[in-house]
Amino acid sequence: MTKPSIISTIISEGTIGRISDAELERRWLAVTTRMKEQDVAVLLVRASNDYLGGYVKWFCGIPASTGYPVTLLFDQQANISYISQGFFGLDRKLDNPDPVYRGVQRILGAPGYASVDYSANYEAEAVAKALAGMRCRRMGVIGAANLPYALADRLRTDPAIRMELVDFSSEVDAIKCLKSAEELRQIEQAAAMQDACMEAVAQQARPGLKDIEISAIAQGVALQHGSEQGVYLVGSAPIGTARPFGIRHFQGRTLQRGDYFNILVENNGPGGFYTELGRMFVLGQASDEMRSEVAFVSQAQDWMAARLRPGARPATLWDEYNAYMRENGRPEERRLFCHGQGYDLVERPLVRNDETMPLSAGMSIACHPTVASPTLFCSSCDNYLIEQNQTRRLHRFPRGLVELD
Repeated sequence: MTKPSIISTIISEGTIGRISDAELERRWLAVTTRMKEQDVAVLLVRASNDYLGGYVKWFCGIPASTGYPVTLLFDQQANISYISQGFFGLDRKLDNPDPVYRGVQRILGAPGYASVDYSANYEAEAVAKALAGMRCRRMGVIGAANLPYALADRLRTDPAIRMELVDFSSEVDAIKCLKSAEELRQIEQAAAMQDACMEAVAQQARPGLKDIEISAIAQGVALQHGSEQGVYLVGSAPIGTARPFGIRHFQGRTLQRGDYFNILVENNGPGGFYTELGRMFVLGQASDEMRSEVAFVSQAQDWMAARLRPGARPATLWDEYNAYMRENGRPEERRLFCHGQGYDLVERPLVRNDETMPLSAGMSIACHPTVASPTLFCSSCDNYLIEQNQTRRLHRFPRGLVELD
């Protein structure tokens, strides 16, 4: 057997939070078993980012990122064809186990860009090339929402492909959302990293900094701990003015003494698993309204955490939570306040009325009740691990309002 190249060894040794071969093999075995049961010969997995594109990393250990698509074809023998940004004509077979492209048998290039319309078919052509000669009747599509029109159209209309397309996402979701012991260790590391981010904000926030400088404090700590990607939302205002979280485009305001700000850190830890942590800070003395509403959203978290139990139905929890909000004189939730996380910032199950997947032990759930009024925006966010006999909060940064003198 040929030894891996020097560059492959260097890259694999420098991978942050590298998942083990045994964990990848556990995933592959679980998926191929279901493929055989349902007579699905090959799966198509595609993503262009590692915020909401975690399927790609889950299958091969390498994230899609920065808008460049990665498409995987995964067969019943756990062989992977890997299609990504590359030069024209790239079609390389990997004859030996590769420490970087684990499970990959073939790499094909597709030099197309979402911003260059005429290149839209290059990815589809590479997929068609990889599928050529495959004797299979049924292809499972994973995450159909990630498929661009050009690729979906080619799969439906190319006479050379001639496969029945079936949605296989739910089958993979049922495996992906239940975390192994190795995955849970990395998830706990992500939560601990975010605790450190929030502690740094508490120590360094002061009048004169812009909102974007507050987010930079959190991001700097995260990068030092091995985070690869993340969203850092900050919104500040004088007390008595409602100010929701803002993306960086809206983080140009300068903090004044007496202001408050909300910060939500939604990033992945070393290894790529997401958790999220959100708190409210005041540069001075808080108002009675702020103290009351922060206490309520923490109470609402406790109320929901007590109901995050194996077997619970998300649609039922959604209805019960909104009844709880009405009983306490707060607006009903209309968006998403509680959901699963993993390699995706948001993954199933969603605690919402359109979710069919019941809760199970081994799920990591983010919970962020929010209350908004004309004079205040208030939220508290933490991750919880559903265990067989309890639901455990993963973050250790204290809940409640943080008043900075």
